[in-house]
Amino acid sequence: MKTIAKLGLTTLVIIALLFSCKKADYATSEESADYASAADSTAVSSSAAVEKKDSKQKFIRTADIKFKVKNVVKSTYAIENATQKFGGFVTYTNLQSNIHDQIKTKISQDSTLETTKYSVENNITIRVPNTRLDTVIKTIAKQIDFLDFRIIKADDVSLKLLANQLSQKRSKVSEKRVEKAIDAKGKKINDIIEAENSLDDKKEANDNRTIDNLSMQDQINFSTISLQLYQNETIKQEITAGERDSAFYKPNLGIQIIDSLKTGWYILQSILVFFLNLWPFILIILGSIFVYKKYGKK
Repeated sequence: MKTIAKLGLTTLVIIALLFSCKKADYATSEESADYASAADSTAVSSSAAVEKKDSKQKFIRTADIKFKVKNVVKSTYAIENATQKFGGFVTYTNLQSNIHDQIKTKISQDSTLETTKYSVENNITIRVPNTRLDTVIKTIAKQIDFLDFRIIKADDVSLKLLANQLSQKRSKVSEKRVEKAIDAKGKKINDIIEAENSLDDKKEANDNRTIDNLSMQDQINFSTISLQLYQNETIKQEITAGERDSAFYKPNLGIQIIDSLKTGWYILQSILVFFLNLWPFILIILGSIFVYKKYGKK
């Protein structure tokens, strides 16, 4: 009895130890999964080149992110709604399904099981106010199931803006001088034409710098985010009407026999009609034979 009691106690201790180890492993795996999910979500957040209000620097900020989601369509709607909520807009979206394999299996005489393996992806380009870039990125991070990469750029264009502005000022001063030279009397017509052409070139260059500044200012005010969304391969199965074999539509033997008799009768009629159409020739041949038999021997 003592031996049995000792064995039972030992068994209970071993079971308790195994249960505690499994529970610890399960807790560790859950913590690892939570940590990975949190890492994917926080990895896309960035405060890169956030200029202060009194700063003279001007940055064009862009973000390029690729990640996996659980459902591309739902995540697309969530991202578009978040973009609109924070004062941005969608400039490009390409939602599509890519079929990897398609198998048709005939399961009955008139039914076919169609199995389709496909993946859904979407490339989205959005523009959001520069001051809301990080907020939008953090909102998008909630949709991430697995992060492939995140690239954020901040290009300082303050010197380029200043160079364009100084060039515009110089161009305006030069334009005024040319205009005065054109208005001056005693100039030859060729000199006036040459001066006007030079004035047009200067004005065109000035306009181009103005447009370049407006374009850069627009990119400064609204950051561009390029997103690549994808999900795991999906399998869809549906039963469709199957195509029957042509032999299925053939009539039974009785109908085939009746049709054959009808066809033979029609052929016989055609032969009779054909010979009836030849009655003049037949009559001549019969007459010739009769004349030959009666007078030919004599």
